[in-house]
This record gives sequence, C-alpha cells and structure tokens, in this order.
Amino acid sequence: MSEPRSKAQHRRRRSRTALAVGVPLALTAAGTFTYGTDLGILGSSVQQASAAAPAWAADTADGFASVNSLGQNGTYGGRGGQVVTVTTQAELEKYATATQPYVIVVAGTINMNPVGKEIKVQSDKTIVGRGTAGHIVGGGFFLGQGVHNVIIRNLTIRDAYQGIWNDKDHDFDAIQMDGAHHVWIDHNDLRHMADGLIDVRKDSTNVTVSWNKLSDNNKTFGIGWTENVKTDITIHHNWIRETEQRNPSADNAAHAHLYNNFLEDAPGTAIKSSYGNYSRGGTKMVLENSLFQGVNNPVIKDSGAAVVQRGNSFSGTSGRNESGGSAFDPKTYYPYSLDKATDLPSILKAGAGPRASIGTTAATKAAAATTLTVAQDGSGQYRTVQAAVNAVPANNPSRVVIAVKPGTYRELVKVPSNKPHVTIQGTGGSRKDTTIVYNNASGTPKPGGGTYGTGGSATVAVEADDFQARNLTISNDFDEKANQSLNGHQAVALRTAADKVFLDGIIVSGDQDTLLLDTASKDRLGRVYVSNSYVIGNVDFIFGRATAVVDRSVITLKKRWDGTSSGYVTAPSTAANRKGILIANSTVNGDVSAGTFYLGRPWHAGGDASLDPQTTVRNTSLSNAVRSTPWTDMSGFSWKDDRFAEYKNSGAGAGPASSNRPHLSDAQAADQEVADWLAGWTPSAS
Repeated sequence: MSEPRSKAQHRRRRSRTALAVGVPLALTAAGTFTYGTDLGILGSSVQQASAAAPAWAADTADGFASVNSLGQNGTYGGRGGQVVTVTTQAELEKYATATQPYVIVVAGTINMNPVGKEIKVQSDKTIVGRGTAGHIVGGGFFLGQGVHNVIIRNLTIRDAYQGIWNDKDHDFDAIQMDGAHHVWIDHNDLRHMADGLIDVRKDSTNVTVSWNKLSDNNKTFGIGWTENVKTDITIHHNWIRETEQRNPSADNAAHAHLYNNFLEDAPGTAIKSSYGNYSRGGTKMVLENSLFQGVNNPVIKDSGAAVVQRGNSFSGTSGRNESGGSAFDPKTYYPYSLDKATDLPSILKAGAGPRASIGTTAATKAAAATTLTVAQDGSGQYRTVQAAVNAVPANNPSRVVIAVKPGTYRELVKVPSNKPHVTIQGTGGSRKDTTIVYNNASGTPKPGGGTYGTGGSATVAVEADDFQARNLTISNDFDEKANQSLNGHQAVALRTAADKVFLDGIIVSGDQDTLLLDTASKDRLGRVYVSNSYVIGNVDFIFGRATAVVDRSVITLKKRWDGTSSGYVTAPSTAANRKGILIANSTVNGDVSAGTFYLGRPWHAGGDASLDPQTTVRNTSLSNAVRSTPWTDMSGFSWKDDRFAEYKNSGAGAGPASSNRPHLSDAQAADQEVADWLAGWTPSAS
C-alpha cells in the first residue's frame, strides 16, 4: 500500500434522490436501518395465507402456560387468525399491535429502528420465524399489563448490545413482559442484548419458556420485580451458555418449575458465570434433571425461598449448591416427562433454537435453500468447508447454505465467482464456536514458487456475488514475531471481491490487513454490509476499494507483535465517484495506549492517482486510543486530497471539528447514510 499520486479531481456525487430510488431503507438519527417506512406502501408486500393454516400454527403451549386461569384456557396464540408473512419492521408492528388474532411469520432479518425498540405485542398473537430465517436485530418485544395468549417462537433475537457489559443505561431486552399472562416462548435463539434476554416482571404469570438457546449475555433471565408472590412459570429444555447471571433468577415466584435445562460455562471464554439458578424472596422452586457444567454457584437460594432438587447433574461446578424448604408437585398442574440430565448436551445441541420445520409451508419448504453440512467428526456431509463449497454446482440459481458445526477448521476456503448465493453459517451457540483459520502472509512462500501476496494470503476468499456469512469466526493467525525475517507481513483473514456481500454476526480477526473489502475489478461495484460483528486488527485492517458499511459492530484495536500500540483502522482505495468505507453506529475500542491509532489513511493502490479514497465514521463511540488528528497521509498521498470525515461521534476519542479533523455538516451527513452506500440493495438473511 505505497505509491505516489497527484491530487484527484472530486466529482459531485449523484443526488441522494437518484441513489435512493427503489431503496426501502431509512437510516434514523440513531443510525440503524429498517426495511420500509410507510405501511400504505409496504402493506402490499405482506403475504397472506389463502389456504388452510399449516400444522405448526395450531401448536399450543405446555407447562404453566397450558393451565387454565385468569379467563384464558391455555396458550394458543393467534390460532384461527389470518396467517401473514412479514419482512419489515413496519409490517411486523402493524400486525403485532393489532387487536385481532394473527399468526405472523417473520421471513427475514428485521433491523429495529431505533436500536432497542421493543414492539408492543397485543393479545392473541403468534409471532414465528420462517424456518431459521427470522431474525430480529437490535430490539425485541414488550408484553404489557393484561396482554395474554401470546406465542413467540422460532426467532433469533439478537445484537442490541451497546458495548457496555453491565449496561445500566439501555434497557434493551429480547422479550419483556410486565403483567402479561399465558405466554409461550419456544425454540428461539436469544443473545447479545444490552440488558436481559427474557424479563418476566410485575406479576406476569402462566409462562412457559422451552427449547431456547440463551447465550452471550450478562443478564439472562429475570423473574419477579414485585412484592407479590403470583408468578407461575415453567422453564424446560433450554441451553444456557456464555452468560453471567440470572440463569434464571426467580424473585417471589409462586411456582417455578425448572427441568431439563443445560447450563454451560464454556472454558476459555471471557464470560464467567457468577451464579446459575437463583431462588429469591418467597419463591418456591422445583429443579429437576438439569445439567450444570462449569458453572459457579450453580444453585443458590435466599433464606425464605425454597428449592427442591431432584435428578440434577453437576460437572466442574464450584461454590454454592443449595436446596431446602418445601415447594409443590408440578404434576398436579400439568403432565410432563423428564430426560436424563446427562443426555442434555446432545439433546439440546440438536434440538434447541429455531427449527427449519417451524414457520414454513409446503410452498416455502419447496423453495427453501439447499443445506450442506460440515463437521470434522464425520457427522456431516463433508469434513471441510472447502469440500462443501466444491459441491455447490456451478452457476447455482438459488441459495445454498453451508452449515458448519462447531470446531476449528484450519484450512483455506475460496468461493469462486461462478458459485453465487452461498451462505457459510456456524451452527454453534456462539460465533466463537466455529472458526475457520489459516496462517498465510503476503511473504509466505507458495509451494509452486513465489509468494502469496496480500490478497492471496486470505484464509477465506469470496469472489461470488450474494455471499453471506454468519455466526462464525474467520481468522488469520500468522505469527509476526516468529517470522521477522519474512518480507511481507500482511495477513488477510477475509477477502471479498464481489457484490452484495452480507457479513452478519461474525468475528474477523488478524493483525495487519485483516479484512480486505475489494471488488471483482476496478470498474465493477462491490457492496459489502457488515453488521453486528467484531473486526480485530492493528494496521490497515479494514481496507480495499469496495463500497462497504460496517454497522452496529465493534472494531477492536490490537497491539503490534512487539507489544507497542500504533496503527490504522482503515485504508480505503476507493475509485472516484464511488462510495468507500462507512463506519456507523459502532464502537472502536481495544486494550491499546491512548492516542496511538489513526482512523484511516488513503491507499492509492499501484500508485493510481485517479483513486479518491473515502472513509466516513459517524455516530460511533471512539475510545481514547484514537488520535486527536485521526487521519494521516500514506506513501506520499495527502489524506486532505481525498474524502475523510466524521459525524456526531462520541467517547473519549471524539473531538471537535478543525482543519485536521473535518466533520460533516447535517446536510452532508444526510447524503452519507447507510442507504446511500447500499444503493438499492436490501441485505436480508436467507
């Protein structure tokens, strides 16, 4: 990345109106985007069922949600109401807040606007994800006083996290209920929220929580917040992992029946459990056939609370494990059967979370994506990711999902240009569970002679349009310290050279040149949308000529191989009249020294003076590691001749506008939003 150039002539961009034609995306002041803004227009895209409702729409709850009380006979949601399919926040809100019953099928990713918004669900609703495609990102649901007969099922609700672990300022829950009753929460994947995953508050009762994956959060599941002892709740067959507290915490619950839950404090992660199941106040808890693995203080109770334990298993646990008092017999309320505690890892890893069979009809199943499975132990169709990519037919017309089971896959992966519509997706409970890693660098010798070069060093290389990756880690672990004699330490983890690339909920990790966002050629557009992800590195670690958005993500600054702090976040090599790199609504942090990192510098690849590099950083929290003059020159090219600017950033690393720190005006910022970058493309999980 070092070549001389002359000053580029900046051309005026196309008007925002021209770019936004047909773009159903709107960026709010908070900086998030949603798919659509006007119900009058968007209502026409809602698919309404004209045939008989599918079998899953008649499913009813078990546990305390099945018990007749408060004038409600069990929990069956919107059964009997119209089945509607939604793909936008506006559509979801329209039907979830309606007074009549609906079965609402969420058929893609809905990014909540603003971040933290909780849709106020009304009674007699089933909200269900279509197969594994239904994602609610950056928000959730609220069930208020008296709301009843609600099913929330088969959804992934995630990523409202605001960068503060014990967040006191953002009450962003996945599902919160205040005074609701007869609620069934089933087969969801809830993770990475700013506050709790599930809050059952203010005398909410007749609640069943079953077959969910709850992970990557501080406060998992709280019950109570009242002096009354009224809540009846059943919690069974949930996989709770990488969570710190409230797993769950039950405060003044009249009847809390917990059985066949798997609580796992996974070793080697940054998240440590402070306690597992907690019986507080006047709670009466029956705890049966659950497995606690590596959990600190697995079962604790207050002096006035009761915990009756039967058939539980404890492995590698420490601290308090308490029982005592008298509780109740759950079988006097409803029937149930128990699995062996020791069988739970296999049962729940296979069965918890969203199911492909729920939320689909015969028509959607026929059109569903082909899925290829990868597992190192031979339990999948392929043992390597590349073998699965090789099995994708050339010029495949529809989505192929490569589902990669947990493990570390040390291999090189290339998705060639003639294999579009590929998704590589980790199937573990965390994006850390599935890792694709290799250690080539630019100067690494190739077997046939020569070296790999920067682009060729990538662990994963994507050259096919409409590629997606989610719920995994892509890493380059080249050891700079051990290879000081090597000429060329650039070591790419992920290289994209395609259009419509959607990187959602992943970790991309390396040192120098971690994430190369390129295009197939200089004259071709390459749009990349990175959301709810982590990008880790130190030198030019987000770089290239693509039109790329890094949205609602964490950019982690890393020390150099010798322990020093210095580096550059971005190195755009944008073509003139194109959009470069946009970082929005994100966090820049890391364990590095104050005032040591630049936000970016201009890369004129090959000394091309016609390039017009661009980075905009807006509505982002900057740590004190960011220099007070955050842009710098590169290889004789002045950053002031190119396009580098900020807008409404916050944190210790933010600073006022000056000649060395340009800020966008409000009018300029209105032309530099996510919708402008994506230019007619609506990223959606598929």
